[in-house]
Amino acid sequence: MMNSPAQIAENYRAIGKGKANLPTGRLLALAIMAGAYIALAGVGAACAAVTVESASAAKLISACIFPAGLAMVLLAGSELFTGNCMLSLPLATRDITLPQLVRSWVIVYLGNMVGAMAVAWMASASHTYALFGGAFARSVVSTAAAKCTLSFGDAFLRGVLCNLLVCLAVWISFAARDVAGKIAGLYFPILLFVVCGYEHCVANMYYIPAGLFVLGDAAYTEAVAGLTSLPTWGGFAANLLPVTLGNIVGGAGLALVYWYIYLKGRKDG
Repeated sequence: MMNSPAQIAENYRAIGKGKANLPTGRLLALAIMAGAYIALAGVGAACAAVTVESASAAKLISACIFPAGLAMVLLAGSELFTGNCMLSLPLATRDITLPQLVRSWVIVYLGNMVGAMAVAWMASASHTYALFGGAFARSVVSTAAAKCTLSFGDAFLRGVLCNLLVCLAVWISFAARDVAGKIAGLYFPILLFVVCGYEHCVANMYYIPAGLFVLGDAAYTEAVAGLTSLPTWGGFAANLLPVTLGNIVGGAGLALVYWYIYLKGRKDG
């Protein structure tokens, strides 16, 4: 048995209303946890791929592991900004107000950043990136630098495509009524976004600071010597803005399409 798309749309009205009415302290704590879960998936995905010589094979290995992040977010209980972009659906059905949506997005976004950057700092400070003779550290810095050099347009469009897939993963997981079904449902859309190199703002709250923390730690100096393209805090901000906007468009847009298909015109929605 599974929930139909129409049932998912109806169920998300109640889910979204509950999210929008969470007390600030609980919402912030849940958001910090989600940021940490996504960051931990980023650490694991990069670690597994760093010694693979073929770039395409390394990307696939990374993509196969990264879905663990959303699995932890959904099953352990936490609040992720990219998934919460779908609050546009209960907004359209008037189950929540625009101020409630903005409040939720702001708190969750900031909490996600705290959680993701905390993991990035701890991974760097614990010298996790010293694995494989410093190859992990070089990979972390190179990944951060590549993200910082994306153009606004590229980052925005990759953000749209990313969160279209992430929110689709969340939506499909709501079709399942058991843990195995939820993991199976979310797995492939997340694999697709990673293997295609699309941009996720919360993941980037880990990936780019991780590279910056490595550069700031003298223990990694030898490992990163010779790298010519380096991330900066300015580059972090320049990446995060278009990616976040793209994520909002992709996630909120998907939810509004399903609102239009299944709920628009109903007396209660």
